[in-house]
Amino acid sequence: MKLLKIITNRVFLVGVLLLIQLLLIVGILWQFQEYFVYFYAVYVIAALFAILSIINSRRNPAYKIAWLIPVMLLPYIGVVIYFIFGHLYVRSDFVNRMRKVQVAETRAIEQTVEKVALPENDMDAIIQSNYLTNYGLVPLFKNTKSQYLPLGEDMFESMKIELEKAEKYIFMEYFIIEKGKMWDEILEILVRKAEQGVDVRLMYDDFGCMFTLPHRYDLELEKMGIKSCVFNPFVPVLSSIFNNRNHRKITVIDGKVAFTGGANLADEYINQIDRFGHWKDTAIRLEGEAAWGFTLMFLTLWDFVRGENDVYEDYHPGHFPELSDDEGFYQPYTDIPFDEESLSSNVYLSLINRADHYVYITTPYLIIDNLLMEALCNAAKSGVDVRIQTPHIPDKWYVHAVTRSNYDQLIEAGVKIYEYTPGFIHSKTFVVDNEYAVVGSINMDYRSLYLHIECGVWMYKTTAVQEVYDDFIATQALCQEITIDEVRRVGWWRHLGRAVLNVFAPLM
Repeated sequence: MKLLKIITNRVFLVGVLLLIQLLLIVGILWQFQEYFVYFYAVYVIAALFAILSIINSRRNPAYKIAWLIPVMLLPYIGVVIYFIFGHLYVRSDFVNRMRKVQVAETRAIEQTVEKVALPENDMDAIIQSNYLTNYGLVPLFKNTKSQYLPLGEDMFESMKIELEKAEKYIFMEYFIIEKGKMWDEILEILVRKAEQGVDVRLMYDDFGCMFTLPHRYDLELEKMGIKSCVFNPFVPVLSSIFNNRNHRKITVIDGKVAFTGGANLADEYINQIDRFGHWKDTAIRLEGEAAWGFTLMFLTLWDFVRGENDVYEDYHPGHFPELSDDEGFYQPYTDIPFDEESLSSNVYLSLINRADHYVYITTPYLIIDNLLMEALCNAAKSGVDVRIQTPHIPDKWYVHAVTRSNYDQLIEAGVKIYEYTPGFIHSKTFVVDNEYAVVGSINMDYRSLYLHIECGVWMYKTTAVQEVYDDFIATQALCQEITIDEVRRVGWWRHLGRAVLNVFAPLM
């Protein structure tokens, strides 16, 4: 019975089918070895095309190197693997659908959003905001009340309160959902609200939920009255498109309140279960005009995936009352991997390069390219107080090994590294000079920065900026500072292992 359950499991079946396809490719190559001369000529042409494609792409240089190595060192197979997994081909219908929803979004912004201007003397903030407006798809907002939530448990309790208040719609979008206390309690509210006539929609990533939800769970949700959408369904066909996952975390209630951050909807995020010690995550609750930005984010991706044509203006809540005396500015933004614009990386780079006093960062993974490495090191060398908090107990040993391989160069430059000793830190935050902060879903790794759909909120002189700073300082008291001696004390075999893993860091 147990064996039957294993072999009928979706993950097992997908893995077997992918393996069969790889073996077929190898078999074909082996079968035609007698035609070596002709086959080799084809291989040389294909390899040359692959190399030219890699070199002339707009991708990050580290990503190019990571693909050049297998193409050049693994005859035949390396080229095949690149064209299957490494060559980014965006179908024309994808592009057309994305343009269509972006036109609808632009129209909705023009009709519903009053343009907000930053003070003319705040040029650094203006430059950052202009970039986000041009490429992040959502404008700058004011008149917003924020609450920074330093733990997943805080987000969970606040979210349940707001879900209960829903009158018109609830939109939720998450990378991972798993049955348990957290999801069961949220689902009970969603079902009840759907029965009351509230438009309840849920989007989840198929790969992220492959191990946590039953196959076609969306059909179960539809029966409960919850409109559901599975992003990029994972099928057993070798393709690079499955690298692009929806890693966003968004909840919107009536266009008036929104949540985003690092936490998914599973029990480890609220420390209901212990996976890697204490799970430290963060989120932010936005009430007011900035929540409309996350509403637009959700609707555009929903329509892109489902092929629907929502009239976005119909979901605008109308006039927003003056909510608080918070004079700060909020700019939600999303990053998509299909436009070759490295928005998430550029946002982080801009914050680091414009810092005068300090840059404090929390991230579960520290797998960065040369641009970010140089920016962090140069900031520290210039006297900026640069601190980074990472996990002490990892969720993936090989990713943690690459994270630690970056410590040496950073610490030598003056960057202070702190590992969260109680467990795993999953939050993704930046706070700079008591003026700027970012809270979102974006890790400091290649997948988040270049391959996934991500989101965050950029903040300038808001009350939440101080709250992010306070949480960083409080968390630092629970961390162990890593010294250069500790980094260099590890054995040669571990240095070698990290060096090998670092070659493939862009693919992790």
